[in-house]
Amino acid sequence: MKIAVLGASGRAGSEITKELARRGHAVLAVDQNPDAVPRAPEVTAVSADAFDPAALAKVIAGSDAVISALRFDVPAATLLSAVKQAGIGRVLFTGGAGSLEVAPGVRLIDAPDFPEEAKPFVQGGITFLEDLRAEKDVDWIFFSPAADFFAGPRLGHYRLGGDKLVVDEAGVSKISFADYAIAMVDELEQHRHSRVRFTAAY
Repeated sequence: MKIAVLGASGRAGSEITKELARRGHAVLAVDQNPDAVPRAPEVTAVSADAFDPAALAKVIAGSDAVISALRFDVPAATLLSAVKQAGIGRVLFTGGAGSLEVAPGVRLIDAPDFPEEAKPFVQGGITFLEDLRAEKDVDWIFFSPAADFFAGPRLGHYRLGGDKLVVDEAGVSKISFADYAIAMVDELEQHRHSRVRFTAAY
């Protein structure tokens, strides 16, 4: 498939780009800094303004799907508009963990030990997901990582969950960017979810 990756030079975006190329997909790596995008024969790096839906649509047109690893300062409506104008029916969003439940009716962001300084960014992801849930035309997913989303080894395994935070036997929720990328590309290829949020962790 030909896949457009938005934010392809970031920590998640670069691993997703590498995983797609590893599996033989043609990658259109869209980034404000195309020189920072991972290099591979399958990867074509281009620059585009994600805040301009018409301009972005022209760049990504012809892709089979879009994977966004952008920050939440680009509104969901803007990205959905670009995808629709480009005639692309499927988009996979790199989500956030803050809205995942740690207990019935209690989100991670609501936990007493959640860092206050992180709340503005996390709230942006919550708003983004709320806006996505109103979208009925595009086939979207919002893929939340574990609470600890870190640069680490590619172990090649993960466990999936829905709206609840996935933790291990020690109560820890974590996944590396590399293994998150495996799960993201697995979802692209296997299409197990549609118009929902889900998560993954070790």
